[in-house]
Amino acid sequence: MKVSYFPGCTLRTKAKKLDYYARKCAQILGVEMCEIEDWQCCGGVFISAKDEVASKLPSVRALKAAKEASQPLVTVCSACHNVIKQTNYEMKTNSDFAQKVNLYMSQDKDGSEPYNGETEVYHYLEILKDVVGFDKIKAAVKNPLTGRKVAAYYGCMLLRPGNVMEFDDVENPTIMEDFIKALGAEPVIYSMRNECCGGYVALEDKESAKKKSNQVSDSAKANGADTIVTACPLCKYNLVKNNSSVPVVYFTELLAEALGVKEDNDAE
Repeated sequence: MKVSYFPGCTLRTKAKKLDYYARKCAQILGVEMCEIEDWQCCGGVFISAKDEVASKLPSVRALKAAKEASQPLVTVCSACHNVIKQTNYEMKTNSDFAQKVNLYMSQDKDGSEPYNGETEVYHYLEILKDVVGFDKIKAAVKNPLTGRKVAAYYGCMLLRPGNVMEFDDVENPTIMEDFIKALGAEPVIYSMRNECCGGYVALEDKESAKKKSNQVSDSAKANGADTIVTACPLCKYNLVKNNSSVPVVYFTELLAEALGVKEDNDAE
């Protein structure tokens, strides 16, 4: 299966290994990730003001490129995923917003037919679950994570707003726990797995960000976790920066470890 891939800024700069692991594991599992040409930053945060258009154009251009390739669009970063999926929802449901965006985009060099939300948007975890299947992943595991107790950290972006993201049950998600089981580890359920780590207030209120992130890691540790896995680079950075009481890894890192590609020298 071929998918259009939007890597986002963090995974192409500070977190190149996590991007590499995503591509390598997808290849092993039969998914070809075709990076969108000339993509730009998604904008980082979805701005809800109805008359705010310019910051959403890069996301729409990526969505349009996937449509023209007749492929779904896949992201690995939950922040990018949130912005792109919310933007796509607006293009589907808000005709005034879509008209303004398409008016802007008609001035592009390759401006052609308008875009109206036709592309299917998936997070990489959804591809693992719904396209590859966790049973196939389990069969492909070379290094089962037997004996490991892993706490999934969902954070804010993957789940909310629930009616738009439609990623999983907002209050009781299971996709990451099922992912952990497929790799041979034991998932740890803890009270803070859906709560904010404080990443978006880290610059203006470091103490608040530290308190929130420590609540997450301490809750995971108190419930027996030896590892926290997250799907958001900012969450990973914030938890590590604030001295998480439990080691924190990215989900593509954990997948690469189980599939036996994490120590590949090409990851450097």
